[in-house]
Amino acid sequence: MPNDFKAIPITIITGASRGLGRAMARQRLQEGHCVLTLQRSPDHTLGTAHANDEAPNPVLLEQWSVDLSAPQAVANRLQDWITRLPRETIASLSLINNAAHLLAPSPLWHTPVEQISLATRASLEAPLLLCAAFLRASQDLRVPRKILNISSGLGRHAMAGSTVYCAAKAGMDHFSRALALEEATRPHGAKIVALAPGVIDTDMQVKLRGADPRQFPDRERFVGLKSKGMLDSPEAAGAKVLAYLDRADFGSTVLADVRTSSA
Repeated sequence: MPNDFKAIPITIITGASRGLGRAMARQRLQEGHCVLTLQRSPDHTLGTAHANDEAPNPVLLEQWSVDLSAPQAVANRLQDWITRLPRETIASLSLINNAAHLLAPSPLWHTPVEQISLATRASLEAPLLLCAAFLRASQDLRVPRKILNISSGLGRHAMAGSTVYCAAKAGMDHFSRALALEEATRPHGAKIVALAPGVIDTDMQVKLRGADPRQFPDRERFVGLKSKGMLDSPEAAGAKVLAYLDRADFGSTVLADVRTSSA
């Protein structure tokens, strides 16, 4: 980031090449944020997002092609990136842990062990390591610091055929609560929220609707959500999630849901 920039908000988003992550990245760019995205493949369409005419600084976008199932190297790289940011250019710093590795719905015994390992590394270990790197590299900052972990209703309500995903999201919820307690004891500690974003028309829903009903007994419920028009678009869901991130009371409730939270 050039040293002559005025202070601007910086948002880091994982899993930004499609779905909810891409929608949030695009919306933040349009608001004039500096955005760093972490995903397997860059989304070249994000380069067409422009700040509105009132934004005080040029739009900045940096995209990393990373493998979050091997998260140690990614966390180290993020820590170094944040450490090197010119402090006077940072108005706020936010991390959105959005990425998750999705498995086809099936009973745990039917899921290959290597797939279970890969999914838990990308969906739970990676957010833990990225949170640690974010906090370590930014602890000297006196601007607002926020971590928004994208959780799920399935982290709070179990569903057959989704054991690995349920476990990862429940783990995310609980480590968010523990992390919030730690940060509350520190001067200028970061604010932490694990937010369920509602039911969104993304690749996960496609997997659920296309699952073998013998392996996934809740399949028809998700088919019904689609047929009844009860799914948010990624753009609508992204706007709700970012509105929550921007709330003045962000962090006052660690476990939240956009469907039940009010401003």
